[in-house]
Amino acid sequence: MSKVKRTHGKDKEIIEVDLDPYDIFHDPLLNKGTGFTDEERTELGLHGLIPFHVSSIEEQVKRRYANFCSKQTGIDKYKFLSHLQDRNETLFYRLCSEHPEEMLPYIYTPTVGDASLNFSYLYNQNRGVYLSYPHRDRMEEIINNIPRERVDVIVVTDGARILGLGDLGVGGMAIPVGKLSLYSLFGGVHPAYTLPITLDVGTNNKNLLNDPLYLGWPHARLGGKEYDDFIESFVQAITKRYPNVLIQWEDFSKKQAQPILDRYRDKVCCFNDDIQGTAGVVVAGILAAIKGMNGDIKEQRIVLFGAGSAGIGIAELITQAMIQEGMTREA
Repeated sequence: MSKVKRTHGKDKEIIEVDLDPYDIFHDPLLNKGTGFTDEERTELGLHGLIPFHVSSIEEQVKRRYANFCSKQTGIDKYKFLSHLQDRNETLFYRLCSEHPEEMLPYIYTPTVGDASLNFSYLYNQNRGVYLSYPHRDRMEEIINNIPRERVDVIVVTDGARILGLGDLGVGGMAIPVGKLSLYSLFGGVHPAYTLPITLDVGTNNKNLLNDPLYLGWPHARLGGKEYDDFIESFVQAITKRYPNVLIQWEDFSKKQAQPILDRYRDKVCCFNDDIQGTAGVVVAGILAAIKGMNGDIKEQRIVLFGAGSAGIGIAELITQAMIQEGMTREA
């Protein structure tokens, strides 16, 4: 039974906990650092475990912002924000919401690429779930062990095509973590109800396979029936535990991305960000530009450079937009 109960009132969230002080301090969704009030410190047994002063959230943000500004490199700023998120999510999101333009490059692109490349060396504290092929027969058991009674949004990757960097194996976990942070920061998705997942099916990156400090499964990347069966096991187990969850497929290879989407799009609530998300934004921009010049999409000639997952998705959605305006696919 969960030791944390969340209820939502009209104006605030009420959290009831049955945890010792150590567990509270090490739960980033509960920890308030020096922000715990005197009453909370008494009730939760926190007196003496943190300094006397009760800090307002404004004071905490000011302190952390000064720390952030003292970091000299992009990866150091990324590490600072990552460690803050692992300790105190409320403070992390407050800091980022007050300084979004400064924080965004270190929450996601471009710095998340460096974080993915160096994942095994930067790893500090677990965030998310790693489902590895050698444990395929324990899939349901592992998913049932996830300490979340409710999950609304999952971003899942197999690490095969991370940004423009290629196959990074479990290093791809930095992408789901970053994406979900953006969804909470700008989309209002409660971080308690998000879950980043990496499907570790090996890697073909020789540098990772030859690195004794690589944290993933040191095996050539799987394909074919073994891969498909593993994906099926994941979908079956995760939707059994969380039947109403939204699954976002993220940074899969072109070879796997479209077949996975085709296989599951009518069975579970899911989408592929590279194929559908990017296409939606691009086509929205095209339609807005055409409207601004009083044009007609049927009269446009559009050239795409490259035929990756995003390019194919964009081409398909442009085609659908043209069909909606009266053209045929053959035209």
